[in-house]
Amino acid sequence: MTSMIKERTDEKKVRSRAAVGVAALLAGTVLLAVSLALAVSFGAADYDLRSVWRSIFGYDPARQADQVIVGIRLPRELGAALVGAAFSVSGAIMQGMTRNPLADPGLLGLNAGAGFALACVFAFVPGATYLTAMVGAFAGAGLGAAMVFGLGSLTRGGMSPVRITLAGAAVSALLTALGEGIALMHKLSQSLTFWTAGGVSGTNWLQLQLITPIVLGGVLVAVLMSRSVTILSFGEEVATGLGQRTFLTKTVLMLVVLLLAGTAVSVVGMIAFVGLMIPHIVRFIVGTDYRWIIPCCAVFGGAFMVLADTAARLVNAPFETPVGGLIALLGVPFFLYLARKKGRML
Repeated sequence: MTSMIKERTDEKKVRSRAAVGVAALLAGTVLLAVSLALAVSFGAADYDLRSVWRSIFGYDPARQADQVIVGIRLPRELGAALVGAAFSVSGAIMQGMTRNPLADPGLLGLNAGAGFALACVFAFVPGATYLTAMVGAFAGAGLGAAMVFGLGSLTRGGMSPVRITLAGAAVSALLTALGEGIALMHKLSQSLTFWTAGGVSGTNWLQLQLITPIVLGGVLVAVLMSRSVTILSFGEEVATGLGQRTFLTKTVLMLVVLLLAGTAVSVVGMIAFVGLMIPHIVRFIVGTDYRWIIPCCAVFGGAFMVLADTAARLVNAPFETPVGGLIALLGVPFFLYLARKKGRML
């Protein structure tokens, strides 16, 4: 009798978690749609939703409003949504895979590595296409990750979350300094300012055509492997005991992280803390099951990035505030809170 009651209680818990996950995913999707509508409507010139609808589905290049909405704002905000999803999902994978609550592509050297690679591409490959820059960003992100995990593994006691974070800070400082040095030598400082400050203002339809399949494909692979991430989050010994091929799983997941982070940096530059904050917020809502964390991170991360970009455009209009700095105002206190809260366990 007692066992039957316990089974029914466990079944109700599973159902309630699934219901919370579905509700969170729907709420995030609605929030993303609303944030996109607001972002496209408001700016230096405001347009009502009817004008936005007419511009998107009845585009006329002769109308100035259509040029602003379809030519400038829409690709910019769609790019922001994709970038937010990429950073958030890659952060969630890294936190689950490494069991490090402070993991984030920006804090663990991936963004700095991608930025360093972009500086090298601009300096040594004259006339490089955007596709070349993307490939360079992927390679740079891989270099940053290899340096961080290599440096962290050299210390006595292995790779603890704090050691990995400190190694990430050191590698990020090194690669950022090298990138800025190359930019100064080749007089590229002004060209690289956009990637240093971070922003989506230069996003166009051609870039979207290149990054959309990569980001959506990466998110899809992450969703398909979300159960494996959940098992890894319990520890490598538990995962091995459950029959998981941990080396293969980690390799595939790391490739997904590099693709997502490298693509995002090639679009917006070195923006940190998105991949740190969003997974923790989502985990607080839906629990520790990555089958819900990863898709919810995609929609909530996209909505967060769109709202952040909109705030950056409006907070000091008609001038534009760097969205990376605005996100850092939220991210730094959040990071310090996590470091203080998790410090006893690290």
